[in-house]
Amino acid sequence: MPFTLATPCELLEVISKSRFLAKAAPVASAEEAQAFIQAVSDPTATHNCWAWKVGNQYRFSDDGEPGGTAGRPMLTAIEGQDFNQVAVVVIRWFGGIKLGTGGLARAYGGSTAKCLQAGQRMELVSRIRGHCHCRFAELALLKARLAEHEALIEQETFDAEGAELLLAFPEAQREPLQRLIADISRGRSELQLVQERGKE
Repeated sequence: MPFTLATPCELLEVISKSRFLAKAAPVASAEEAQAFIQAVSDPTATHNCWAWKVGNQYRFSDDGEPGGTAGRPMLTAIEGQDFNQVAVVVIRWFGGIKLGTGGLARAYGGSTAKCLQAGQRMELVSRIRGHCHCRFAELALLKARLAEHEALIEQETFDAEGAELLLAFPEAQREPLQRLIADISRGRSELQLVQERGKE
């Protein structure tokens, strides 16, 4: 069973006087991964190396370190910990002592692995999407009950009468969730599945 992180986490290590700050976060898409990398990278650092994996997609960068000594070991650490839908940035401030290619690979891969181990793991449940319309009077009650069905709100669009919700939930929760929405809305609202395009 693959895992993702429940919340972002970070870990700081000093290796041969160089500081390595690993920052990791759950991401749902390549765009989210790149946005996280841009948000946490430190322009004052010597290197901002990174790796991410979302489904079958992955990318990594050595950011000026010798080829193959940073991004690839970081991705290997992500996969070795059985993580998916995560992005990791390891920020290095050079301390004056060269580590060599083996030392760099161990430092970047090790920082990534330790950071992910320190984070809160969460089983990665495959989810489907559906949307429904909910009136203002029923919205708070529906939101309070969504967790019972492991449903997440991905988007919320308000109109004059209430909100259109885009929900992501495990396939097994589809029928219970449909019943919940019908009950709360007294049959006025129903859960309509979103047809996924280009699904893996």
